[in-house]
Parts: sequence; C-alpha cells; structure tokens
Amino acid sequence: MDYPELVVMLTYNDTTVEQAFRIFDECRHTDAKYWGFKEKPLPMEEMKELAGYMKACGKTTFLEVVAYNEEECLEGARAAAECQIDYLMGTMFYDSINDMCRENGIRYMPFVGRVTGRPSILNGTAEEMIDEALRYVEKGAYGIDLLGYRYTGDAARLNSTIIKALSEKNVPVCLAGSVNSFQRLDEVKDADPGLFTIGSAFFDHAFGDSFAGQINRVCSYIRGDRS
Repeated sequence: MDYPELVVMLTYNDTTVEQAFRIFDECRHTDAKYWGFKEKPLPMEEMKELAGYMKACGKTTFLEVVAYNEEECLEGARAAAECQIDYLMGTMFYDSINDMCRENGIRYMPFVGRVTGRPSILNGTAEEMIDEALRYVEKGAYGIDLLGYRYTGDAARLNSTIIKALSEKNVPVCLAGSVNSFQRLDEVKDADPGLFTIGSAFFDHAFGDSFAGQINRVCSYIRGDRS
C-alpha cells in the first residue's frame, strides 16, 4: 500500500455500539474497505449478522478483542472464528489463540507492550515491543496491534520508532486507538503503518458532521487529496 489504510471501527470507548449494523448499512458505499468491531457487547448472532453483511458488501473484516487472560482471549478468538472474521486484533499473545487463528485462516495481530484497562492503556518501551512483535511473528502471527496513542509516554515517537523498525522486517502494524485529530492523521502518514483504526473519534465528530462524510474525508486526507 502506498498509504496507510483506514479500518473503521464501529466502537465507542472500546465497545461495539448498539447501532453498528445500521451505521454500516448507511456507510457501506464510502471509501473505507476495512471495517471492524469489538467482541463486546453484541450477542453472537448479531456479531455474525454484522460480519456477514460486511463481507457480502465486499469489505475486509476485523474483530478487536480487549482481553488479557487466556480464557477471555480464547473466547474472543472463538467469536472471530464463528463470525469468519478476516483479522483478529488485540488479545495478549497466547499460542492457543495463534493456533486457532491459523486453523481458521484468520490473520492474528496481537497487542504488544503492557496493556491494561478498558479503554486500554499502553506501557513499556519501544525496544520491548519490537522484540515482542518479532517473537510473535516468528511463531506465526501475521502482525501486531499497536495501541500507540494509548501510550503513557511520547506516543508519536513510540509509533515512529516501532513502525520503522518493524517495516524493515516486513512485519505489518495496525496503529489502533485514539486517532482523533488531523494532527494525528499527519503523524500516522509520517509513521506509515499498514493499517490504522478510527472508532470513537467518528462518533465524537472529530472529522466532520456525518459519519459517512468523516470516513471519506479521512480516506481522502490520508491519500493526500486535501482539496
């Protein structure tokens, strides 16, 4: 990709919004090709319906699981498999989840660093996170979920350092969480991850009035079309 690709997350404060299906239906013709949601609080049947409709509309699907112990992370991975999700993001890395994703053809992008809370907070050093990412990919993970703007230190510096180092190793990165301003979009462009997510910021109208209009505006901005 010549520029980072937006993943629209139908989530607010790390939970899927109740009106996710309706919002996707209204925005399915926007420029966004990648769409996702969280593992809570929708019932499984609603998650399957939403994911199925996204795929029927030609979209690539993401489930981001905000969980930390193995049992809860596995529950999220099972949901991803049942919904036939394309990418599982989040969870702390566990071999059991990695195996489940490989068995079901799901691209696994676990968290790196010390992640806590919901909404999540990130701690750790860039060096530690780079080492983690390389270990996970060596075991079979597709890439990593970097909660860069949830970092308790210098987020822009952390993002740039990690993404540059992993790009040199051909490790995909999704920069997830709290991209909520045009300044941060500029930083995303400079860091150049393969993917980045926006969820809550669209509901807070950080990029305009209508949901669909914001999506297209962000896509256009990332492509460099600022007319």
